[in-house]
Amino acid sequence: MFYVMFLQILRNFASLCGMMGRKGDERMGEKALTNKKIALCASRKIEEMSMLIAKQGGIPLSRPAQGTMFFNKELEQQLHQMINEPVDWFIFTTGIGAETLIKKADEWGMKDALLQVIRRAHIAARGYKTVNVLRTYGISPHITANDGTTRGLIRALGDVEWKNKHVVVQLYGDSVPSLQQFLVKQGALYKEVWPYLHTPPTPDVMKQLVDEIISRSVQSVCFTSAIQVRFFFSFVNEWGYIREIKRALADDVVAVAVGKVTKEALHEEGIARVIAPDHERMGAMIVELVKYFEKK
Repeated sequence: MFYVMFLQILRNFASLCGMMGRKGDERMGEKALTNKKIALCASRKIEEMSMLIAKQGGIPLSRPAQGTMFFNKELEQQLHQMINEPVDWFIFTTGIGAETLIKKADEWGMKDALLQVIRRAHIAARGYKTVNVLRTYGISPHITANDGTTRGLIRALGDVEWKNKHVVVQLYGDSVPSLQQFLVKQGALYKEVWPYLHTPPTPDVMKQLVDEIISRSVQSVCFTSAIQVRFFFSFVNEWGYIREIKRALADDVVAVAVGKVTKEALHEEGIARVIAPDHERMGAMIVELVKYFEKK
């Protein structure tokens, strides 16, 4: 996994260096993000993204719009139930969620039993990160979403006979009513497992980010998950900043999303202009941001 991540960072560097070469003559060596402040709402992989931004002359600012808190006792009880009760389908929605389940099971001496139960069942996975994690344990999903979204996953699950099937859905700190409604309506015996939940961001950090966007002291704000979008706009709406934020994000500050799910979340909040890569990668998100500023 580390080797794959290292290769991905090298590819992103190569892509960014290629952009620099193409634009070198006309800009006399000026980098695309020179003196531009880029707010990062992520709570993970900050160093990698900051390195890519700085490489292009930008100034990365960490403004985490989520926190993560892992369950312990609740999760242990749920794992015992999964191992000792029938499960026909596992539906995994995030890579970190799948990884947490297996690591916690290992910590509590249940890893082999859990993997045995998972391998006996049918498996569905939402995105590429989830698929990659499962494959490291020798598990190949039967069904995946071709676009990495919950909507795409539901479409892919449409041909399955769900009546009276025992289904365990791994969630990721936020409920997914559309998936639950689909499965329950089809007659599935639905259970949820929450390896972790996202705690709200620090209000002071959100106020700082709001002020920076409204004052245009940042030129871009990057979101790497839909829940970051929801937390940020919940704060914005609660404190009455929504009109000013929408105006800033329509004019001088560009919103950037890591992929389709996060982009959709921004659109749902009324943000029309959103930069996002075709393939959900944090490095690819920064590459798209560089391309955007190169064209300006």
